[in-house]
Amino acid sequence: MATIAVPNQVSISDDAQALYKACKGWGTDEKAIIAVLGRRNAAQRRQIRQAYEELYDEDLVRRLERELSGDFEKAMYRWILDPADRDAVLAHAELRKSSHEHPVLVEISCARSSEELLFIRRAYHARYKRSLEEEVYDYTKGDTRKLLIALVSAFRYEGEEINKKLAKSEAKELHEAIKDNKFNNDDVIRIITSRSKPQLQATFNFYREEEGTSITKNLPNKSKDEFLETLRITVRCFKDPVKYFEKVLRKSIQRLGTDEDALTRVIVTRAEKDLKEIKELYCRRNSVRLDDAVDKDTRGDYKDMLLTLLGNEV
Repeated sequence: MATIAVPNQVSISDDAQALYKACKGWGTDEKAIIAVLGRRNAAQRRQIRQAYEELYDEDLVRRLERELSGDFEKAMYRWILDPADRDAVLAHAELRKSSHEHPVLVEISCARSSEELLFIRRAYHARYKRSLEEEVYDYTKGDTRKLLIALVSAFRYEGEEINKKLAKSEAKELHEAIKDNKFNNDDVIRIITSRSKPQLQATFNFYREEEGTSITKNLPNKSKDEFLETLRITVRCFKDPVKYFEKVLRKSIQRLGTDEDALTRVIVTRAEKDLKEIKELYCRRNSVRLDDAVDKDTRGDYKDMLLTLLGNEV
């Protein structure tokens, strides 16, 4: 369930005017900006951007980029974009980083629906004049490239039906590949990148029943093996997205120095989806509320923005 608190009555025109006033003059009223945009859903934010441009002949996103700064500006920028456009921006930025993992590409491939992924690919093409597949090809290599291109180009069946016989057979295939240290063989990549999410869940369940342990625990934890790390987070994200995102949040907060990029990414992208469940799991696993952890580890307008998206009155 979503965490953002959207008012029952919303006036798009009033919101656009309030944002204009917040940005007018010598000082920016950041709290007024958060009060409006932090409590509007994606459709309402899109309507506000359109109304703002019609009223003031100015792009709201660009105005906010000029008015805001730091982690707060980055969080607000990501929040105000349409979800597909936001994911395109996130993917573009990640591809230009030097990393052994590719969490953004994995998340948009595994935690979004097939239709959402298609919209992301279209948004990427419209914004950057290149396909997401082209970019993945140019910025990755080897088996990691093969895995990621198959993930971002997939259009999975979204129904709930599963083939138990196939799940049992493919669980055995995965076990044999892992036992023989052939993590990158074509069958592993084919199974992970082409099957529906319910079918993969059934396969992972059969794997656990037969082997007495989960597939993720049988995958070696080699942080310097780019393909293996990408495969691990892919399987984790498919197996249990809520558990996956809780771990991303936990690592972002508990590390030496908060990982603002990861913290912002999860809160912004999940606030309208399943952030409530992620919060509940975080509290059970860490014996502290996510809201309290964010309050302690962040500050200023950035903190207020994240807490607002988490459903708090700031």
